[in-house]
Amino acid sequence: MTAHAPAATAGQAKRKKTDEAQTLRQCAVTRAERPTSDMIRFGVGPDMTIVPDISGKLPGRGIWVEATRTAVAEAAKRNVFQKSLKKQAKVPAELADLVDRQLAEAARQALSFANKAGLLSCGFSKVDEAIGSHHAIALLQAYDASEDGTDRLMRKFIAERGAAGRAAPVVRIFAIDEMSLAIGRSNVVHAALAAGGPADGFVGKARRLMRFRLSDLSADFTTQGKRPEGNIGTITE
Repeated sequence: MTAHAPAATAGQAKRKKTDEAQTLRQCAVTRAERPTSDMIRFGVGPDMTIVPDISGKLPGRGIWVEATRTAVAEAAKRNVFQKSLKKQAKVPAELADLVDRQLAEAARQALSFANKAGLLSCGFSKVDEAIGSHHAIALLQAYDASEDGTDRLMRKFIAERGAAGRAAPVVRIFAIDEMSLAIGRSNVVHAALAAGGPADGFVGKARRLMRFRLSDLSADFTTQGKRPEGNIGTITE
């Protein structure tokens, strides 16, 4: 008689589907399992210093922490890196700030790639034109820009995308100087992203930076017209 394996339960099938779709890791602080996209991997440098591994490519064993400033600061405070490694390791006092800078740099590089791919329109009139022609899939605005121009473009963009039943991400995570440096031109206040892989990559990295700064992985970034605070910025959808 041929033995048959028992049919998979609904729960097993669901877990299998989850495993195939995304890799889960356990947070060293909260002990919760989350997709790697919601985590920051940390490695150990040659001098036994804990270093962020934003791209997840450093060799050796990694320690995973939820991608929020609160969780990273708590990990440093509670020495969870040493406990996970079971050996002494130096933890930089400014570890959370270091992660923030690396996430911001990754977002700036992604914005630069999108610009080099010809997916970026800059300046009020060109952005306004991109919105009106339905070519803009995301709107970028400097968080230190004046309200007049930013509000007008934001409302038009949200209305145009909403009428088509599409998401309208308005990204405000960089100051004017930061946007200008990333794009390679002066005084960039407004920019519009057209569809394409580099554009999607930028929005994803911008979202990750925002969640880290807000310390809320479930944040939907809806600001309902509110101005961003400090250098945290906003993503409106």
